Amino acid sequence: MAAKTRSTYLDYNAGAPLRPEVFAIMAETLECTGNASSVHAFGRAAHRRVEDARAQVAALAGANFSRVVFTSGGTEANNQALRRMFKDQDTAILVSAVEHDSVIAAVPWAEHLPVGRDGIVDLGRLHHRLAKMREDSKAPILVSVMLANNETGIISPLREVAETAHAFGALVHCDAVQAAGKIPINMDALGINLLSLSSHKLGGPQGAGALVLSETPGLQASALIRGGGQERGLRAGTENVAAIAGFGLAAELARDGFDDAGRQVSLRDGLETSIRELAPRTEIFGYAAPRLPNTSCFTMPGVLAETQVVALDLEGVAVSAGAACSSGKVAPSRVLRTMGVDEDLARCAIRVSLGWSTEKTDVDHFLQTWGSLCSRKGTLATEAA
Repeated sequence: MAAKTRSTYLDYNAGAPLRPEVFAIMAETLECTGNASSVHAFGRAAHRRVEDARAQVAALAGANFSRVVFTSGGTEANNQALRRMFKDQDTAILVSAVEHDSVIAAVPWAEHLPVGRDGIVDLGRLHHRLAKMREDSKAPILVSVMLANNETGIISPLREVAETAHAFGALVHCDAVQAAGKIPINMDALGINLLSLSSHKLGGPQGAGALVLSETPGLQASALIRGGGQERGLRAGTENVAAIAGFGLAAELARDGFDDAGRQVSLRDGLETSIRELAPRTEIFGYAAPRLPNTSCFTMPGVLAETQVVALDLEGVAVSAGAACSSGKVAPSRVLRTMGVDEDLARCAIRVSLGWSTEKTDVDHFLQTWGSLCSRKGTLATEAA
């Protein structure tokens, strides 16, 4: 009998493994009867679980629990924040050019703010565009910049973005799906007015997320899904109590686990040192920029990302080529191309993302497999990309 291939999961940015504690509370919740909108004891018990989770998610975001609206995930939260609240195509919206597709597609008329080779939004360009809008008597409405990029892990200077936007009267939306649970978030300190979160990036279940609003006077959400009074009328439909309860606990565990960042940085830095030894011509994107502790995006020059991902998968190692929300397509990363990376080089980039259960043996397994591929593709790897 053939030996079983070892499984190594290094794709946390696509979705973290469900934490055992989360599984347990979800199983317990699923055994309970009751609609959270019902007034009897069963319904009230379900409602309490939802409200407990709301407080846990609010604590992760540094927000007031009454300003948390549960959604089906980060994509819905982004769409509710942008497509519903700012649906007029005449509104002035600026988004960074490296935003997640759910932001880019939600407001296709928005103007894209360029980023540098370091993946960081051009603050000078932001100031210039806002000033020009004021000069043209077109009031800026919204600036949307993600806190950390899902492909490169590069962290945006949100405080500076918010200060610039607020100086011109614009609100700030932040897709914090990748950052949440990996770095601390405080909406007030960062100046964020609307924040999007997702459960399954934290070790919670898929199918749960949240839109969080600051306490900015006059800021009110508008329902994207209508037909019921759930979520204070801001998101119709019977609540998925088990998923929400799991989301809440995952948020609490993530908040309690920030001290794991140092361990993940050590693993990531060791990985990057080793891959440069294996392939000296590799490029690590965002290497000199502030990054999430768990994320590394790099190339094997001359070897397509798809080739790398498939070869690694055959050896039981799971990584990604760019974002995981692209219907299985492997194409040159839009994010890297926007950063000015040559298309041929962008086609050779993969993403390794670590998490709460990653051990050094997982990194070693990746390096062994990736290094073997480097050796097999040695001729290609030494040619110009």
